[in-house]
Amino acid sequence: MNELLDDPTVREMVSHTARMLNNRQPEITRAMADLLAHHIERLDDDPEIVAMLDASVEGNVKTIFHVLANHIPIDRLEPTTAAVEYARRLAQRGIPASSLARAYHMGQEDLMSVVFAEVQRLEQPDDLKLKVLQYMSRVIYQYIDWISLYVAHEYDVERKLWISTRGSIHSSMIHKVLAAVHVDTTAFEVETGYRLGAHHVGAVVWTSPATVVSDELVILDGFVRSLGSFYQCPSPPLFTAVDATTAWAWFPRTNRQGPMETNFVEALKHADERCHIAIGTKGVGLSGFRRSHEQALYAQRIALFAKNRTTALSFADAGVGVVSLLLADLDATREWVLETLGPLSASTEKAEQLRGTLHSYLRADGNFTAAAAELNLHRNSVKYRVNKALELRGRPIGVDRTDISVALHACRLLYKPLFVDLVPPGPKTGGV
Repeated sequence: MNELLDDPTVREMVSHTARMLNNRQPEITRAMADLLAHHIERLDDDPEIVAMLDASVEGNVKTIFHVLANHIPIDRLEPTTAAVEYARRLAQRGIPASSLARAYHMGQEDLMSVVFAEVQRLEQPDDLKLKVLQYMSRVIYQYIDWISLYVAHEYDVERKLWISTRGSIHSSMIHKVLAAVHVDTTAFEVETGYRLGAHHVGAVVWTSPATVVSDELVILDGFVRSLGSFYQCPSPPLFTAVDATTAWAWFPRTNRQGPMETNFVEALKHADERCHIAIGTKGVGLSGFRRSHEQALYAQRIALFAKNRTTALSFADAGVGVVSLLLADLDATREWVLETLGPLSASTEKAEQLRGTLHSYLRADGNFTAAAAELNLHRNSVKYRVNKALELRGRPIGVDRTDISVALHACRLLYKPLFVDLVPPGPKTGGV
């Protein structure tokens, strides 16, 4: 290694190659993150985990290119914050440490294939290219060995701490109920102060990734309690942490109290803007406790996929229930939406506007006047947009009216997985 480092030509070529690779860093990072998310179990559990994976990969790749370009010794490095936080979040979620280790080994292999291809493009003698490749391979191996040991330690420390925190009887009993393990309901009520035999609305609450602070769970707990007070719950809500920025909650309801989503706007008017919530529908007893929670999880996943992060979403909101079923196979959903809407499914502002108008028209049972009133537009403008939407789609509304409606809901609610680098733009349309 030292012999290679002492060769000024090798040093120059290594620096040059690293700079060339760094110019392609976003592309390399994106491809590697996608590879890891799709081939390692549970690394694509939800959009937040995927976003943290992206940040970790980006931080590590940037560091490696910087080390290679400037010949910085590994023992002088500090780990990137994104890499450490990602390891801690996996520990909090109970994702196996083996998945973290595999991610680094698979990432190393993927990066080496990129490095090899870049070195092969050098217009230099083969023996020099071999030396450059040996040098870069050695540095990358040393870096991965160092960082993987560091994050593995951070994972172990965080996992022990989290198990200790979540190991209370309170949290354990909630997880047993959700897993359909027998729980003494009387003992549960004594321990938690919450009645399993009553009516419930399950919820998932979380904070925005960009606003992470040290007391996230305290903020979320206060958020849930304030909502419980607003909705006049007969007793305090049940609250349990999932990780440092996410919690599950259940709001007790009486038989006569209506659904919570009807007053969401008013309820959240004075809420902490960092907090988000997804809720299920009202259920009763143990089965209602589990089902409302399951619905809230579906609603949260859809909320995280939205084009603009929504503050609140209910499983009872228009389209959420049926679109939640489409989450099981996003690739098939994407193809079906394209087949159903054609170019109307494009990721352009114009297509999005036309989809919104067509959606209102269908919701109004084909009544242009009613749709115009909802959209605060002139009736003729609505008619023009609907015609343009169908023209862009390439065929009129037929027996597939329901399919069109569901596909429009999917475009609205699953914006990110349907549109990011996946849906080709449609042809340009005229003005409205």
